[in-house]
Amino acid sequence: MKMWPRSLFGRVALVVFAGLALAHVLTFGALLRERGEFSQDMMLAYLGRDVASALAILDRVAPDERAGWLPRLARKNYVYALGPAPTAEPANGALAQRLSQSVSAEVGAARVGTMVRSGPPDTAPALHLPLRLADGTPLTLQLLPPGAMISNSAVALLLLQLAFLAAATWWGVRLAVRPLGQLARAADALRPGARGLVLDEHGPREVAQAARAFNAMQQRIDTHLAERQRLLAAISHDLQTPITRMKLRLEQLKDADPRDRLLGDLDGMQALVEEGLAYARTAQATQEPLRAVDLNALLDGLVCDALDAGHDAELIGKLDLPLVTRVQALRRALTNLLDNALKFGGPAQVVLRMAPGEVQIAVCDRGPGIPAEELDKVLQPFYRVESSRNRDTGGTGLGLAIAQELAVALGGRLRLLNRTEGGLEARLSLPLVSAGG
Repeated sequence: MKMWPRSLFGRVALVVFAGLALAHVLTFGALLRERGEFSQDMMLAYLGRDVASALAILDRVAPDERAGWLPRLARKNYVYALGPAPTAEPANGALAQRLSQSVSAEVGAARVGTMVRSGPPDTAPALHLPLRLADGTPLTLQLLPPGAMISNSAVALLLLQLAFLAAATWWGVRLAVRPLGQLARAADALRPGARGLVLDEHGPREVAQAARAFNAMQQRIDTHLAERQRLLAAISHDLQTPITRMKLRLEQLKDADPRDRLLGDLDGMQALVEEGLAYARTAQATQEPLRAVDLNALLDGLVCDALDAGHDAELIGKLDLPLVTRVQALRRALTNLLDNALKFGGPAQVVLRMAPGEVQIAVCDRGPGIPAEELDKVLQPFYRVESSRNRDTGGTGLGLAIAQELAVALGGRLRLLNRTEGGLEARLSLPLVSAGG
C-alpha cells in the first residue's frame, strides 16, 4: 500500500482514472476482437470462390508455369505452395472446419484433404489445407487466420484518449475536492477572538450547505467567546467597587492585626480582578494593527524596567531587522513572562535567537521548574502548580494563560520547557515578518 496516495484528491483521482481507463481499454479490446472476427468472416465469405478461381487457373496453365503463378494468386492471409502438406496433427478447431467446408463447397470434397496445423503451441498456428489439381498434382493452401491487428495509429489514439481521461479526471476531482481543502484551511485559521475565513456559500448544493453550516458554527463560536469575555470583564469590573468600599471601611478599624489580614485578602482579590480584566482584554489583541517594531529596543526596555525595580535580569542576543507584529500585545505577553520568571524563579534572562522562519524569545529563570506532566496545564486559566508556585507569592493562575492567548493572537506559539541546568524556559516563537514584507 506504499503506492496508495495519502491525500483524498490522489485517492479519488486514482480510483476514478483507473476505473475509466480499465473500461476504455476493455472497450478498445472488444472492438479489436470484433474487428478480428469480422476479418475472419470476410475471409470465409470469399475464400472458397478465390481458391476455386486459383485452381481453375493452375489447371489450365502448363505445369512448368504453375510456380510462376503462385505469387500472383497469394493473398494477405493465405498463400499456395506446390507439393503435399506437411505431416502434422489435424486441425480440429471450429475455424479450421469452417475454412475446409467453404473450400469444399466450391471445388468439391474430392479435391480437398484434411486440414492440419503447424507451429509452436503458444503461438498462432498456421493451417495447411491439402488440395489436388485436375491432373493429380498436390497443392497446399497455407492459411494464417487474421487476428486482432493493432496499428501504430490505433495505439497512438488509445494513448491520446487515456491522456484526455487523465486530464478530465484531474479537473473533475479537483473541482469536487477543492471545497474540502477550503473548509480545512478555514477551520485551521480559526483563532480565539479572531474572525476566521468566511466560506463562499455558492456552488453545488452539498458544498453550499457545508459552507453555510461552517459559517454559522464560526458565528456561534465568536458569539460564545465574546459573551464569555464580556461576562468575565463585567464581573471583574463590578467587583472593584465593593472591594474598594470594603477597604475604606476596614481602614476605620482600630484593631491593626485583623485589619491588616483583611486588607491583604482584599489586595489578593483585587489582583485577581485586575488579571481577570487583563485576560478578558486578550480577545481584543487581534484587533491591534500590525506595525514594525525594534525588538531589541523593546526587550531592552523591559529588562531595564526590571533592573530599576531591583530585580536581577539581563538581555542576551540581538535581531538585526525590524519585526512586524502587534506591539502592545507582544509587550503584554513578554511583561507577563518576565514578571512570572522574576517572581517565581529569581534572576531572569531574556534570550533572543533566530530560527528558520521565526524569531524566538526565551525568558529563562533559575527556579524549581514545573513537573513535565503539567507543563501544558499551567497555560490554562486559573491553573496553579502547588509544588512549584507558592500561593503565598500571590499567583492567580492567569499570567501564563494571558501570555498563551496573546501568543496565539500574534500568530506564534508559547512553550514551557524545564532547563537542564535548572529552572524554567518560557519560549515565545513568532513568525519572522520583516518590515519589508
